[in-house]
Amino acid sequence: MAQIIEIKDSSAKVFCSRYTDKGLFIRLKKDFYILKDRWQRLTKEDFYRLSNILQVPSYISLMTALSFYGVTTQVQRGFYEAVCTKRTERLEIEGVRFNFYKIKQELYFDFVKIEDFFIATKEKAFLDAVYLFSFGKYELDLDSIDFRKLDMKRIRTLLEKFPEKTKKTAKKICRS
Repeated sequence: MAQIIEIKDSSAKVFCSRYTDKGLFIRLKKDFYILKDRWQRLTKEDFYRLSNILQVPSYISLMTALSFYGVTTQVQRGFYEAVCTKRTERLEIEGVRFNFYKIKQELYFDFVKIEDFFIATKEKAFLDAVYLFSFGKYELDLDSIDFRKLDMKRIRTLLEKFPEKTKKTAKKICRS
C-alpha cells in the first residue's frame, strides 16, 4: 500500500487500520489486506491463490484438491485445505476457513502450478490425506472418493517415500 499511494510504511499501516475499522478493507494477515468488495467476488481459484499466500510455502491438497479434480463427491463450501511445512494452523476470515496441515519436509513434493496457485496432483492429495489420517490428524471420508479416478500404480510409486504406518493404512484402504 505504501508503494501504491507513495506514503511511508508507518502511514500505510495507519491507513489500512482505519479502512479496516470502517469495513472497507479486510485484514488477511500481517500487512496483507483486501478490499471488502473484492473479497465478496472471489472465485474458488482466488481462494486457492489466497491460501498459498496466507501460509508460505503451501499447496492445496487433501479433499479440497480431490474436489478440484472431481475425485470426491464431498462438496467444499466455506473452507479450503492445504499442506505446509511450517505449522498446522486454522484461520477464519469473514466466515471462510483456511486449514493448513503440517507435513514433513521430505513429503512436500508432487504438486503443480495451475492458474497461479500450487495444488497437489490428485494421487498426492489422496496420500497427504491418508498420511494425516494414519496419524489421527485428519478425518478422511473414504465413501466420497471415486477410487477409479486415481492412478493406483502412481500411488504405489509415491507411497514409497511415506512412513510405514501410512503405507499400511493406504494398502488397507486401497484393498477395500
